[in-house]
Amino acid sequence: MNAAPNYEQAGDLKIGQVGIANLRVRSFEVERLADEMRERVQRAPALFRRAAVIVDFGGLSDLPSVDEARALLVALRGAGVIPVALAYGTSENDRLAEALDLPTLAKFRAQYERAGGEAVSPAPAPAPAAAATPSAPQQPKAGQPRNAPAPAPTAAPPIAADPGLVMTAPVRSGQQVYAEQRDLTVVGTVGAGAEVMADGSVHIYGSLRGRALAGAQGNTQARIFCQEFHAELVAVAGHYIVADEAPAHLIGKPVQVWLDNETLKIAALD
Repeated sequence: MNAAPNYEQAGDLKIGQVGIANLRVRSFEVERLADEMRERVQRAPALFRRAAVIVDFGGLSDLPSVDEARALLVALRGAGVIPVALAYGTSENDRLAEALDLPTLAKFRAQYERAGGEAVSPAPAPAPAAAATPSAPQQPKAGQPRNAPAPAPTAAPPIAADPGLVMTAPVRSGQQVYAEQRDLTVVGTVGAGAEVMADGSVHIYGSLRGRALAGAQGNTQARIFCQEFHAELVAVAGHYIVADEAPAHLIGKPVQVWLDNETLKIAALD
């Protein structure tokens, strides 16, 4: 009797910093991982061919041996991508990286874990506000009548809201724009082969023909908005779809892209 087919992928690929992808290995099967990567390259060659990839063994209960890991690196290169580092992990992971003559990247791993919904240390709670204490009655200044009205308080200067990074010129093929810790607004178009990325949301008031990545540091509430959808790739908090996976009826339409329970959604803007 034939075994039931296994539809679960052996490795999760997520898009992170500009030009880098993170491959989190869930099942150490060299041939399956290489086949999956080869399929991704064939489906979106402009995005994945010769792309830099960080290999993350954090999803495995046991690390592979040096020979096994080296075989995976060779297979991934054969599939069309370039492994450039291991994701930061345990001391054993560090020794494995050293044996493979690869660096470990801690910052990227932290971003991936935020995007993947894993545990993150909570931010410290804000300090409680100091209790208001009644102020002593002001004594009149010399020469001022006792019944003179108190001086009006000086209004604090208004604080200007951060509009985020605003690009008024089109983003052309080969250009990369990154809005760190803020939203990105592109007044014009994003051409094919261009890449726009923000830690917040991405707003495009023209045609999106390149790649747009929102929530680059793991913000799952970030969104992408564009007036004309022709994207090569869209991603929110590392979760992505490429052009071939986008709903055909939304091509050329105004859309928004968001994350719902780790599933990327695309819908027309009303």
